[in-house]
Amino acid sequence: MDGFSLTLPEAVCLGASLGLSGIFYYLHKQSRKAVKKLDNAPHVSIDGKLKDLLKVTPGARLQYAVVEGTVKPVDEPLTSQFHKDISGVLQKFTIKEHRLVWSSISRTWMDSERILHQRVNMVPFALVGSDKAAVKVQSPLQAEGMYTETTNEKFHPASYGFGELVGLYLSGEKSKGHLEIEEMLKVGTTLIGVGELILDTDGTLTLRPPSDNSQYFLSLKDFETLRNETDTMAVWWKALTVVSALAGTAVLLWVCLRFYRTVQVRWEQEQERKEFARLQAEAARLRANRANAEGTQDGANSNHMESVCVICLNEPRDCILLDCAHVCCCYVCFQALPQKTCPICRQNIVRVLPFYQS
Repeated sequence: MDGFSLTLPEAVCLGASLGLSGIFYYLHKQSRKAVKKLDNAPHVSIDGKLKDLLKVTPGARLQYAVVEGTVKPVDEPLTSQFHKDISGVLQKFTIKEHRLVWSSISRTWMDSERILHQRVNMVPFALVGSDKAAVKVQSPLQAEGMYTETTNEKFHPASYGFGELVGLYLSGEKSKGHLEIEEMLKVGTTLIGVGELILDTDGTLTLRPPSDNSQYFLSLKDFETLRNETDTMAVWWKALTVVSALAGTAVLLWVCLRFYRTVQVRWEQEQERKEFARLQAEAARLRANRANAEGTQDGANSNHMESVCVICLNEPRDCILLDCAHVCCCYVCFQALPQKTCPICRQNIVRVLPFYQS
């Protein structure tokens, strides 16, 4: 559409808004779906009756169920590298480097971190309930939720000589040190599991990621807290969707407003041109009537260069610029002026009238 155009920043903002709105809306729908699944998921106790329940369930499985039990290793447990009295079934060891990076924009040193090393150790484990009944947990690393505790966290500050310190500051990066973090899922911890519960052919109860791609949860928190956190996340995704969509709408409204103003200016120019043509024709008719009544004819302009348009230097001056009343240009050049100011005195042009020289 003529006049309806997007600048590069506007196109980038509009495209980013549409893309982010789609991503945030998808995440919102996934979170809402997870909340609905959690609300409808049955809570089953890990006891001797659980196997009997699954035996009479079609496919010997509950597609989405909530269980709660105590963590117990199937094999030998893992031992903390820093506390020999702590044992667990899952261990995460992470080394992070903390740095100061000079920002040329804010002219300050900014904190930054990066992971230098990460290792995960795991042994098979189960959730144990009453009657020594157990549900084996499959693929725990695919689960969402907070299910590990920090067993060790130690910061090792970096030490540099004077020359090294000067070089680091000149390079714009300075290491503050390294942070060692050990996280473990301890033996004996009470854990909530939400996923697909099945009874294997060998009689083993297993909790695994749902086959319908529903969210798989393992959490140290109680079920109500887990459900509320998921619901809060859905609300945040919805808010981000609305904010992103409003930003895109604002850009689109701005473009539409600019297009409307362009159309309005063109319409006003067209109306002004028609009015000028009408006044010009009326003046020509009156001049012709007066000339016929006096029996004279208009003579050729003997001094054409003095009455030529000061802008194009070609067409005759045929309009009066008001309020300054200067006669200095043709009407075509008047319409082409980037700013409606008189070329002679720079006053604002309020109105334009046709002008004739006898």
